[in-house]
Amino acid sequence: MVREQTTSREELLERAEALAPVLAGRAAETEGLRRLPQETLDDLAGLLRTASPTRFGGHGLDFDTVWEIGWRLGQGCGSTAWCFMVAAIHNWHVGLAPEQAQEDYFADGPDVWSCSSFNPGRAKLEPAEGGFRLSGRWSFSSGCDHASWALLAGIVPDARGLVLLLVPRSDWRIDDDWFVSGLRGTGSKSIVIDEPVFVPDYRFVALRDTETGPAQERHQRASYGVPVASLMPWALACPLVGIAQGAVDAFDERMRTRVTTVTRQPVTDLVPVQVRLAEATAVVDAARALARSDLREMIDRAARGEQPTLLDRARYRRDHAFVARLCVQAVELLFAASGGSAIYEHEAMQRLHRDVHAGSHHVILGWDEPAEQYGRVRFGLEPTAIFI
Repeated sequence: MVREQTTSREELLERAEALAPVLAGRAAETEGLRRLPQETLDDLAGLLRTASPTRFGGHGLDFDTVWEIGWRLGQGCGSTAWCFMVAAIHNWHVGLAPEQAQEDYFADGPDVWSCSSFNPGRAKLEPAEGGFRLSGRWSFSSGCDHASWALLAGIVPDARGLVLLLVPRSDWRIDDDWFVSGLRGTGSKSIVIDEPVFVPDYRFVALRDTETGPAQERHQRASYGVPVASLMPWALACPLVGIAQGAVDAFDERMRTRVTTVTRQPVTDLVPVQVRLAEATAVVDAARALARSDLREMIDRAARGEQPTLLDRARYRRDHAFVARLCVQAVELLFAASGGSAIYEHEAMQRLHRDVHAGSHHVILGWDEPAEQYGRVRFGLEPTAIFI
């Protein structure tokens, strides 16, 4: 266990804002490596621990601060923000695990980089004395190259059901299959355990609702009173807000130096360009405001000891998916008005366009299921989704 950190929210946000242009300068390198450069990992040290429980070196702030850091990083590099938010939500989530699991996970310090895969379809979990024998294959494990832990989905044959098992780096290998159109720098490769490894019975964290009261009291952080399924999806919506804001900034900067081909008129004088910028900025502002409002509502409600209603929970799921949809809309508006040269690899707009679409394809950010579940609950019907 380490001492509580004293870095303020303002200092952390200023640091994230200052990092954004640095990350933008490394974006091409990050894509080429298909993982985060070591310089980026070094730059994020200290920011990552914001999500860690205070008793393990966290800054004593809550998840809304983590979210504010994440979208700022996303302005510079969507892949970096994605890996940051994945690891950050893990560092928060492990605070709900059994005590010994937390001690193991944070044994080397508060800035823990971890990866995960939530699909148990190819996992094999067998009971063993004192725990389980685990093997299998898990895909889309963002940040696995630099992770010291993997949180791997498995179905425990007892009341716990679907859980994430905490597995140290020494117990798994990486299958380099991440050759994709967008978010290339996340290195979301597959994790493989060929021969069964032992996982102690305590080394897990639940994916569905847990008894959050003890964790909220232990960590003195209101978000530990928020249902897991209501909070966790916002970690993946966050980078898309940053990418969309990055597209606004890149479009603004790009248009200021361009002139029309024939008349040599400044492009900034063109009404269609002005209108596109106005609409896109409004869409991004709306997405960010909706996210902030929901996060603040969840955390404030938990601080008062209140639980959201089923309709509230369905609304939170609806909103995070809608925020992702808005971010794609904003980037599409700007990319369509950026001209043919925007498709060149050296232009930021093409990367932002690819990254926002890649992120929106994550199953948790899809629109149809959350929209359906909200409609069902709003009409007084029972939800049919696993997570709500």
